[in-house]
Amino acid sequence: MSAESLKQLAPTGVLRAGVVVAPAASVFFAVEEGGKPRGVTVDLFNAFAEELRLSLELKLFPNSGELTAAVARGDVDVAFMPQDAERAKSVDFGPAYYIIESTFLVPAGSKIRTLAESNFKGARAIVIASTTTGRSAARFLTQGSIQEVRSVDEMTAMARAGDGDLFALSRDAFATLLPALPGARVLDGGFQQTGVASAVPKGRGDALKIFGGFVERVKSSGLVRRALDRAGFGEADVAPSA
Repeated sequence: MSAESLKQLAPTGVLRAGVVVAPAASVFFAVEEGGKPRGVTVDLFNAFAEELRLSLELKLFPNSGELTAAVARGDVDVAFMPQDAERAKSVDFGPAYYIIESTFLVPAGSKIRTLAESNFKGARAIVIASTTTGRSAARFLTQGSIQEVRSVDEMTAMARAGDGDLFALSRDAFATLLPALPGARVLDGGFQQTGVASAVPKGRGDALKIFGGFVERVKSSGLVRRALDRAGFGEADVAPSA
């Protein structure tokens, strides 16, 4: 790795990595404990910074839309985020470490039993603003509409209050949120599948090559597997090699 390539990857001399935090962990979301984030992406960024022999600065965000904007501005050097065509207009994507499935949760008392039943006239889905899941939910709900909120905290409070017909997230995120939502159910099937992929600001080809190469190595070395296990997602499959 040349000094010029490393400078492109971390222009400030510190690796600035973006992490999305939520009230409960997922394969993508980190949680804060004692003022510090913990999760799969945090483990991967720590390993990457150690390999590069760079100091690591973790920048925290309430959703992947705000993280995308920070990467696009160059305020964040590297990130992981669900990939879609709209987001690819703002950042450059490399390999994914996990494939998510997005679906709906219905609150306690809901009569909706299947994904097909969720697309009814007047359906109101709560989604996280500027996310791939939110955009996919809007496309799926041809008879309904979406309402954007900023954070998973806000969504969870609305689901607990029954303020909405449907709540859109990835299936693995719902698995950890369910204990806080008595009577809520996650519908079978999904309306989106996409990779949680490595991302860098546009036009940094060398940076993308370095970061993407790291992701491929740690998938095959078992580091991603260990990070998933440590976070409590032993049944989650590592994304296949790119």
